[in-house]
Amino acid sequence: MSLETKQNSIFKVIGASSLGTLIEWYDFYIFGSLATIIGAQLFPADAGASALINTLAIFAAGFIVRPFGALVFGRLGDLIGRKYTFLLTLVLMGGSTFLIGLIPSYASIGYAAPILVLILRLVQGLALGGEYGGAATYVAEHAPPGKRGFFTSWIQTTATLGLFLSLGIIVLAKNIIGAEAFADWGWRIPFLLSILLVGVSIYIRLKMHESPMFTKLKTEGKVSKNPLKESFNKKANFKMVLLALFGATMGQGVIWYTGQFYAQSFIENTCKIDFNDSRYILLWGIAFATPFFVVFGAWSDKVGRKWIMLTGMLLGIIFYRPIYQLFLDKSDIATLNTSKTVKVAEPIITHHPLHANGDSLINISTAYTLADGTSFNKVLVDTVYADPNKAVGHAKEVYKDKKLNTSTFWIFVGLVFFQILLVTMVYGPIAAFLVELFPTKIRYTSMSLPYHVGNGVFGGLVPFIATLIASFAGSTPLSGLWYPIGIAALSFIIGAVYLSNKPDQNVND
Repeated sequence: MSLETKQNSIFKVIGASSLGTLIEWYDFYIFGSLATIIGAQLFPADAGASALINTLAIFAAGFIVRPFGALVFGRLGDLIGRKYTFLLTLVLMGGSTFLIGLIPSYASIGYAAPILVLILRLVQGLALGGEYGGAATYVAEHAPPGKRGFFTSWIQTTATLGLFLSLGIIVLAKNIIGAEAFADWGWRIPFLLSILLVGVSIYIRLKMHESPMFTKLKTEGKVSKNPLKESFNKKANFKMVLLALFGATMGQGVIWYTGQFYAQSFIENTCKIDFNDSRYILLWGIAFATPFFVVFGAWSDKVGRKWIMLTGMLLGIIFYRPIYQLFLDKSDIATLNTSKTVKVAEPIITHHPLHANGDSLINISTAYTLADGTSFNKVLVDTVYADPNKAVGHAKEVYKDKKLNTSTFWIFVGLVFFQILLVTMVYGPIAAFLVELFPTKIRYTSMSLPYHVGNGVFGGLVPFIATLIASFAGSTPLSGLWYPIGIAALSFIIGAVYLSNKPDQNVND
């Protein structure tokens, strides 16, 4: 073990790297966790479902630019070092997140609001594109041979723990200040709070040492002069980049974002489950499943990375539609209403102006509780026109804000847990897998691009594309699942045929 590594023990390396990466994921995912509320703030009151779709599009924009961040910061990481590059990405991420919390709403500045948020979201995506590759490379280059999967799997937990942290702070803030205040201004609290977390992480990262492998390269004068050219102009290396993308990270990405983000969106927006319940379901699922990142990472050191990752993809392909059908069945009022319905509140009538011409919306909401403990709001939504000749057939009955009874709640937790378990299978070993594909002098650049295209673009677009597909005329609530299922199936086939299952222990070259 080198003197550098002795000074900077592996567990300190993991702790310092993981904390910063966790905070960056937290910053990146707050937006997705609050998509419904943010959509109401960024777009007109009469935007309806398009507000959510447009907000998910802004959310997806951050994923689309991640590969560009991987190229920019990957090149910097291979030229000047791992430490200072992912210190820079942390500053960019933290600053952008804080500023999103300060952007005025649509009511104050019109469409400038979503445009400004989009710009900051793009900066977030660029920053995250440089963060993950640096952190995974840094930890892997400190890890002893034969334990690379185990040690890098701790970095893999940070994405899910960042989501867990974002959900926890959101639920806590909402419960403290109340639902109405949270929807009005309290949603900004998680964004503004991140600046404190970023400050702590910057302080810790400033005390970190450079990777011993990169230090050795620099001392010997072997640092790459053009990491981009060496990564993508050399046929053998570019072949590995493409294989990593289409045989691993593409499938891993759609499994990740289906199991965590699309699951939350589906439960809240399609099943109409109560805001808090939908978050608690995900929080419990994450809490139970997170240790398996380390389990599968360590196991991959013994049996190889390939088949653990591909098995996670295959199980998603087989079980996604039955899982989401069960979500629908268990949240359906007709199914739940097996005993007497008890009316517990008088109707609440709210009036929302729509247009200057006098058209408006009237919501008549009545709260109900079933004998088994399930509760929900029955809302009659009616469009009232200024011209009475147009007011025909626009009433719609909606069941929303369903609070599940205890047994159904835990069934939902189990279904989410299983999906996140699949995430741990595909994601736990993948950092070690990517590190072992590429040589040290171009590793940051080479591994970052396929990871962020596969995870960020193919995976990050799952909530947007799946929601969009499900909104098409003639589609069903499950139609959106064909996107992640199709991508995972393609990646499974390519990976099964072309990936090697033998870890490359010689990563010092």
